[in-house]
Order: sequence, then C-alpha cells, then structure tokens
Amino acid sequence: MIPDLIPAAGSPWPLLPPGVHPASLDEVSVRFATNPWRRSLFDGLVDASNLLRNAGCPTIYLDGSYISGKPKPGDFDACWDPTGVDPTKLDPVFLDFTNGRASQKAAFKGEFFPEVVPIFRTGR
Repeated sequence: MIPDLIPAAGSPWPLLPPGVHPASLDEVSVRFATNPWRRSLFDGLVDASNLLRNAGCPTIYLDGSYISGKPKPGDFDACWDPTGVDPTKLDPVFLDFTNGRASQKAAFKGEFFPEVVPIFRTGR
C-alpha cells in the first residue's frame, strides 16, 4: 500500500514518507499516473517492468520525483533486483548507461539501474 504523501522541509511538493512501500503497478497507476504526462511515464514503466519480469526480475524499486507530488516530473528513476534474472533474456538496454542512459530514456521515459548487492568477506 502506498501511503499518503507528506510535506517535506525544503521541497515545493509533498513526498512519500521514508521507507520501502510495496505496491502493485495498479496501485502506482492510481496514485501517480494522474495526468497525461504522468500516464505517459507510467506506460514506459509498465513496458520496462514487463521486460524485466520476463527475464526473471522479482522486484523493481521506483524513486525520484515521479513518486512525489510534482505535477510534471522529468522522468522516473528505478532500480531492479537482479536476483534470478536470466541474462540471456534481459534486454541489453537495461545495462546501457552510455550517453546519460539515453537508450533507456528513449525506450521507457525513465532510467533503470541494477541493484548492487554488497558482498562481505569474513575472516582474513
């Protein structure tokens, strides 16, 4: 469930409270695809989500001004969990960070970064 947006010091628009807020794409649509521009961004998010899901991606994290009260965010920012992703099924656009991630923005109107999972070594 997506909580209500809250006022934030220094921000001209309300923001989500801190934390991870599990939600379906339907819930994201209802809350954030609230005008034609935001709907266009959401459509790109859905297209990318389908490609990632087909490659085995279990989770996408959405961030940036898209998940705020900003009337016309420039894009959306997303991070995807690579756990279980079949690299042979992953669209190469998700690993193309050249030219300011231009190919991702052209394809989806937003940016996607793979989640970096730290590896800790114990012992000496």
